Amino acid sequence: MPKFSANLSMLFTEHDFLDRFDAAARAGFAGVEYVGAYDHAPETVAARLKRNGLAQVLFNLPAGDWAGGERGIGCLPDRVDEFRRGVDTAITYARATGCGQVNCLAGIAPAGVDRAALENVLVGNLKYAAPRLKDAGIRLLIEPINLLDIPGFFLNTSAQALAIIERVGSDNLFLQYDIYHMQVMEGDLARTIEKNLGRIAHIQLADNPGRHEPGTGEINFPFLYEHLDRIGYAGWVGAEYKPRNGTETGLEWFKALAGRKSAA
Repeated sequence: MPKFSANLSMLFTEHDFLDRFDAAARAGFAGVEYVGAYDHAPETVAARLKRNGLAQVLFNLPAGDWAGGERGIGCLPDRVDEFRRGVDTAITYARATGCGQVNCLAGIAPAGVDRAALENVLVGNLKYAAPRLKDAGIRLLIEPINLLDIPGFFLNTSAQALAIIERVGSDNLFLQYDIYHMQVMEGDLARTIEKNLGRIAHIQLADNPGRHEPGTGEINFPFLYEHLDRIGYAGWVGAEYKPRNGTETGLEWFKALAGRKSAA
């Protein structure tokens, strides 16, 4: 059965951010991930992880003005210097928290700018970031996101992401495969994951429609969990969904899986 991490940007939001680490540990999660913890000192985050015995699984490179609606700056031509500073910042946080991988959000494509030019900016940024992160022992990931949740997002399909990975040509650039986003954009989840297993460093989940808990929509998660085991996926699966009625109330899917592990 896969090992699950709690995404603290979406789960346990009934609590202040740092208290979400405690809540995730109490619920039985062994790892956590989130958009970013840059509002808190790295040693503060590290202390909360240590106190709860949690692994820091993933976070994003600084993604611009998140509260203002930005969703990454990787493809933005006028933000290259900011992107490069963000790589250094992410390395500082990853070292402090023992995190072995960070995700680059490509961002929303600015209106009127040629997509080929935006791809060139993204490729250049990834070529800059990948070796620096590798030197620090950190993997770099990119994530396709659906156009319904984030209209205009530059990176939308696994094929597009894999083509960019090929262009960058680094052995330290991987795909972050979000089951929810890819169900919306392309479907064929199991076969795509298996075909590209060697390039997938992290998987995330939510059901569709609604981006709620597994078991609330159309995706056959029991099949996918067994499929991941069968093909040998050894990474984490991030629970990145919107709880319908509070996080704790919606954790029955996770408790049921934990019970199956205990019985085994």
